[in-house]
Amino acid sequence: MWITPQRVFYAGLLGAAAERAMGGHGVYVSPTGAPLSICIGGGAWQSGELLVVPPQVPHQVRTEHRLVLNLLIEAESVDPARLPPFMQHCGPVDAPAFVRRVRDAHVRLLEASGSGSFEGLEFDTLFFGERLAMRTMDARIRAVVDRINADPAEQTSAEECAAAVRLSFSRFLHLFKQETGVTFRAFRGWKRARSLLRHVRQTATLTDIALDTGYPDSTHFSHSIRQVYGLRPSDILAGSRRLALHQ
Repeated sequence: MWITPQRVFYAGLLGAAAERAMGGHGVYVSPTGAPLSICIGGGAWQSGELLVVPPQVPHQVRTEHRLVLNLLIEAESVDPARLPPFMQHCGPVDAPAFVRRVRDAHVRLLEASGSGSFEGLEFDTLFFGERLAMRTMDARIRAVVDRINADPAEQTSAEECAAAVRLSFSRFLHLFKQETGVTFRAFRGWKRARSLLRHVRQTATLTDIALDTGYPDSTHFSHSIRQVYGLRPSDILAGSRRLALHQ
């Protein structure tokens, strides 16, 4: 798994995940050519080698071959209207050139992982052939977004963030959702859940990881992680024991 502040690439076990809803633009690619199956919001199952899911959309993904290639692009980092056309859909998409690029990138990353470094590799160029267009955002909201990204575990309230950027509480909440597409609470919740990915190779207890990632206790931690990933934290850690983590 390769984690950058605004991107994630995962190649590994999909697991028996229940419905999930993540905060970034999700892309699932079959590593073998065998179709993946997706159920969006409780609807009918659909299949394809490439699946695309916009941020915050509940979905479930299955594969008979257990393995998946998965990209995650943070929503606040890209202009949704300027994403590649195939990413402006929800569900199975026909984009064979992109599928080949992802599989080729995976091979290249495996070689780099063997050398112990991804230095010199640029995420967007590797997977998309160019840098994705950045999202423009009000500077005050961008400052709050950057603060949360820098420390998702920080116990900062919306009221405190509003005061820090000199906005009224109601104006801040409205502007935050307008600029990011999600509520402040949903955004912070996603960033905390995302930060778990940096801990998957740790030997710490679940309670310690929960506290390190900003959750008040292991019960709240487990519930939140299952809502986001469709898996229990213990299952995520167990499935990551042989995972090479680059960040």
